[in-house]
Amino acid sequence: MRTWHEIRRFPLAVRLLLVNQLGVNTGFYLLIPYLATHLTENLGLSAAVVGIVLGVRNLSQQGLFIIGGSASDRLGARGVIIAGCALRTLGFALFALGDGLAVLLAASVLSGLAGALFNPAVRAYLAQEAGERKAEAFALFNVFATTGALIGPLLGSALLLVDFRTSALTAAGIFAVLTVAQALVLPARKVEPSGGGVLGDWREVLGNRAFVAFSLAMVGMFTLENQLYLLLPDGAREATGWDGAAGIVFLVGTVANLALQLRITKRLKSRGNRARWIAVGLAVMGLAFLPPAFAAGVVPVLASALLLYLGIMIASPFVMELIPRFGRPELTGTYFGIFYVVSGVAAALGNTAVGWAMDTGESGGHTWLPWVCCALFGLASAGGVAWLYRRGALPVHTDPVRERSSA
Repeated sequence: MRTWHEIRRFPLAVRLLLVNQLGVNTGFYLLIPYLATHLTENLGLSAAVVGIVLGVRNLSQQGLFIIGGSASDRLGARGVIIAGCALRTLGFALFALGDGLAVLLAASVLSGLAGALFNPAVRAYLAQEAGERKAEAFALFNVFATTGALIGPLLGSALLLVDFRTSALTAAGIFAVLTVAQALVLPARKVEPSGGGVLGDWREVLGNRAFVAFSLAMVGMFTLENQLYLLLPDGAREATGWDGAAGIVFLVGTVANLALQLRITKRLKSRGNRARWIAVGLAVMGLAFLPPAFAAGVVPVLASALLLYLGIMIASPFVMELIPRFGRPELTGTYFGIFYVVSGVAAALGNTAVGWAMDTGESGGHTWLPWVCCALFGLASAGGVAWLYRRGALPVHTDPVRERSSA
């Protein structure tokens, strides 16, 4: 009830973006987790070709976030969001209708480019519309995103009982509905010129050493979030012997998110500088991986998942709130875009290290190795953010109500 009341306090545009994120994650996780199986078992493609198709989609998204961010600043976030969802509609429809390699690669490029467009644009629009309530807006954003990440795989599993084409067309249909809704509801906002060219904007953002250092320090957050789809599901399957055990991990996170996210954000927002809580959240995320390192079974894995979600709930809204404060409002989209490029590349390297630790641990009988590796990632990131905070390198922001009451 409190969450619903908080949602109603935001303008219609913000509410639509929250529902949009629910739809985006539902449509994405309805399709993408099952794409590799479709390509190998239904289409008979080799593992190498499947790797190319999936890699092209990921590269198109991660490598082009900066384009989406700059487009948001120069063309307006509204149009970029609509274009991104329209491209995702087309890309997912191509996965349903095409079996040739050229069509599959085109579908991968389009769906990846779509994410590169609307991800930074949505966050820039949300930051601008939420005003001083950015933290609460991004907390609710997490709630809707996590819920979509649970609904998507469940719906995808059900639709696959029909066939993959039905699943892909359903996902495309979700994005088509989102595209129309945004075109009808999202208001256009005046675009303030940045005062320079695109390359000048990129140089300005990349020249902000504090921002770049913060983006690199966040490698732990993105690496550990990705373990919700790699290490934790693998641990749940090992502990239970049931392939569907991964769903329990998402269920735990969704319930915790619905119950706690907004309460945690509102409570911590009024208790000091946000950067301190980002470091605390990263530390909790790192410590979350210690229970399975020292004890086998399903309880340590579920405890790990719950602590990981708790750390994300602490840190993520304040990370999203902090990014626009590094620079000029005219470059909010560019800051988000470059943040996701830097962090995405760093997290890809981190995931490679975790994968190596999983293989090495399994072959050498050291099952604790990947869990300890993840713990070190989280604690190192927490230490990096804490160091930047102590040096005064991060934007300082405390709750304005608190500041006025102490004046």
